[in-house]
Amino acid sequence: MRLVRTALVALLSLVALSLPAANAVVGKWKTDGGKSLVEITATPEGGLSGRIVWLKEPLYVDAKQGPVGSAKVDRHNPDAALRGKPLLGLRILEGFVAAAEGAWEKGTIYDPENGKTYKCRMKLTAPDRLEVRGYIGISLIGRTTVWTR
Repeated sequence: MRLVRTALVALLSLVALSLPAANAVVGKWKTDGGKSLVEITATPEGGLSGRIVWLKEPLYVDAKQGPVGSAKVDRHNPDAALRGKPLLGLRILEGFVAAAEGAWEKGTIYDPENGKTYKCRMKLTAPDRLEVRGYIGISLIGRTTVWTR
């Protein structure tokens, strides 16, 4: 009985130690340039996802982009049926799994400015600094942006 109890305590301790790392990135992040705010949340499967929750300019101001005064939509989506979906609430991060302390990989990031989805990894370099790297194929061919709280 004592052995079972010790094993259970050890297992719970390992779980507790892994939770702060995953929760460290959960929250709202300002994207590079301050154009939007992305909320990263934990998924039921234990991964991470993120959606746009705020836009600096949520409405069209140029008739070339969309009807002036109307909410911005995902107009570059490769799926024509989704081009009318509002940018606010749009899920742009998906499928992330913990790779190491403060690092997540195997995810994707969707760029609504061009309608493309890229492989992605994230690294928490400070409590208020997240490096987000989108890439094609291998990580060497990509771009890193820094998000802040």
